[in-house]
Amino acid sequence: MTAFGLLFPRVMLRRLVLAGFLLALAGGLATQVEARTIRVVAFGDSLSAGYQLGAADAFPAVLEAALKARGQDVAVENAGVSGDTATAGLDRLDWSIAEGTDIVIVELGANDALRGIDPAITEKALDEIITRLKARKITVLLAGMYAPRNNGEAYVKAFDAIYPRLQQKHDVALYPFFLDGIQGDATLNLADGMHPNPRGVRVIVERIAPVVEALVRAVNR
Repeated sequence: MTAFGLLFPRVMLRRLVLAGFLLALAGGLATQVEARTIRVVAFGDSLSAGYQLGAADAFPAVLEAALKARGQDVAVENAGVSGDTATAGLDRLDWSIAEGTDIVIVELGANDALRGIDPAITEKALDEIITRLKARKITVLLAGMYAPRNNGEAYVKAFDAIYPRLQQKHDVALYPFFLDGIQGDATLNLADGMHPNPRGVRVIVERIAPVVEALVRAVNR
């Protein structure tokens, strides 16, 4: 065999090895680019804002920690304002939800029900909030609320129907009742009986986290 014949396979082998290395490197870089922190915003009232709680005990921080413990790379922002109605939330929506947000948990309506606001007004505001978020290609999780039972049968029926109806209209994820598992339990609420204490927040997060995680996985595909 000629010297050229011996050299040729070696040169080709080196080139193939180099090409394989570069492809592997490019694939690794692509994976790094694709892997990113999913940005979640808890957009609501005092229930999600952490009324009378420290920042670390509020719903957004506890949810972020729970999702990270499940292996999800997320950042959960607290965009809750105590006392907000659905209409007040709509008024601040555009500047409360930053560009680059992937998922918004819409937790509004409790103050509407407490004040006896016409359910049609609440539904209209929530409808517009969801419409605007979807127009921005943001995934929505609608956190439902039930009206106090002493509001009267007609009001309760009209209010409770808001969230399932909006879920069907907009085809968004629905968590039926944000206070599921803690309502009426004095050990899980503050002295006012309405707002979750740190233990109550952990119960809420334990129940809602699988739903949020599913959305995070869907966004990250």
